[in-house]
Amino acid sequence: MRRSLLCLLFLLASFSIQAQDITGQWNGLLDVRGTKLRLIINISKTTDGFTSTLDSPDQGAKDIPVNTTTFKNNTLKFSVDNLKLEYTGTLDAEGRNFIGTLTQSGGSLPLDLGRESIEKETVTRTQDPLKPYPYYSEDVKFMNEKAGIELAGTLTLPNKNGTFPVVVLITGSGPQNRNEEIMNHRPFLVLSDHLTRNGIGVFRYDDRGVADSKGDFKSATSLDFALDAEAAVDYLKTRKEIDKKKIGLAGHSEGGYIASMIAARNENISFIIMLAGPAVNGEEIVLLQTGLIEKASGVSDEEIEITKNMYKGVFDIIKKNDNEDKIKTEVKSFVEQQYLEHPEILNSSGEVDDNMIAQMISVYSSPWFKFFLEYDPASDLEKVTIPVLAVIGEKDLQVPPKVNLEATKKALEKAGNKNFTAKELPGLNHLFQKCSAGLPEEYGKIEETFSPQAMDIITEWILAQVR
Repeated sequence: MRRSLLCLLFLLASFSIQAQDITGQWNGLLDVRGTKLRLIINISKTTDGFTSTLDSPDQGAKDIPVNTTTFKNNTLKFSVDNLKLEYTGTLDAEGRNFIGTLTQSGGSLPLDLGRESIEKETVTRTQDPLKPYPYYSEDVKFMNEKAGIELAGTLTLPNKNGTFPVVVLITGSGPQNRNEEIMNHRPFLVLSDHLTRNGIGVFRYDDRGVADSKGDFKSATSLDFALDAEAAVDYLKTRKEIDKKKIGLAGHSEGGYIASMIAARNENISFIIMLAGPAVNGEEIVLLQTGLIEKASGVSDEEIEITKNMYKGVFDIIKKNDNEDKIKTEVKSFVEQQYLEHPEILNSSGEVDDNMIAQMISVYSSPWFKFFLEYDPASDLEKVTIPVLAVIGEKDLQVPPKVNLEATKKALEKAGNKNFTAKELPGLNHLFQKCSAGLPEEYGKIEETFSPQAMDIITEWILAQVR
């Protein structure tokens, strides 16, 4: 269970500081399973101590409040309650760096903080395109008028002159930039390069509240992200280089069902591509992926069933309650009881894992998760009559192919759709990489970012639709 939670959690880490004159900005670099995250602590003096906030620029997070910040005897301590996170660091003899440790949910990682700014670490994968590109590329800003926020993206075109079909790329769940950057891979950068080199324009953009896009990511649901994607389409319709009758959407994971959600209501969309897009509700997705990931990780069938039954109980509480405080109270009580009844899922200390329970409540009581849990993508797919390509990797453990492709086919047939392809791609994982087991922990270890064969299938299908 703890392993499956890690797939959903640890999206943010939080920090702060204080000292002789420790006001100002301090910088650290956290190594999370080989992924480097920059952290910036901003400390201010108050009448009775210090206050601080945290920025995590690589995750698009800024001004995260730190609950307590103390500095005594050259020791800095701070905590972020809602993340169940604490930091303790000691100022070195020169007074230039804090040497310390970050703890969260029973785990700890070294974290040193210094005054010198840290540049973003760039890992160049073999498939990453290098400038100068053999095509036109332009960074742009556009408005989501309904939400009143400015978003930022990149438009690539085969040539500055001419009129081209275009596809809008929609990211998966979690705060992501326009390249859908994850574990030092940039799938959307690689895919957009491949498509543009083959005559197809591509528009990719930062999620709201991430990188150069404005807005609040944490309070948004898939419905809000759908409005952002439609705003991207509206922007493209203002460009003379775009063939307005050949604008398509390609969404990965959550972005896949967002694409179908938009296609069900927006007549400006000429085709959609679901890249590992779910076609069953979120509850079924979580239970399926929990079982598959735990099984592939060597967890016993008995423990898997205990974990899945716990999730089912939590989901029942969420579905029947609209009050967030009531959800938190009931979930805490239910999970604590499950721990007492099933010592197999206790942590190594033999005690109830309060930190894990708090994290579970924080994630599962969010507006995004409540919508994800209950939304049935088939309800929109049953209204989609434009061309659809749905592809899922054979070894995808997050969006299992057989269940979701079958549900996609069934819904599109009900819609009377005469032009759709639903295909399982051999040997590929959720990111469309050639893989071994398909486990999320493999993603960053694999050199390939996006299977060339998968990109060829996508490219050839788009070209067939826009000829």
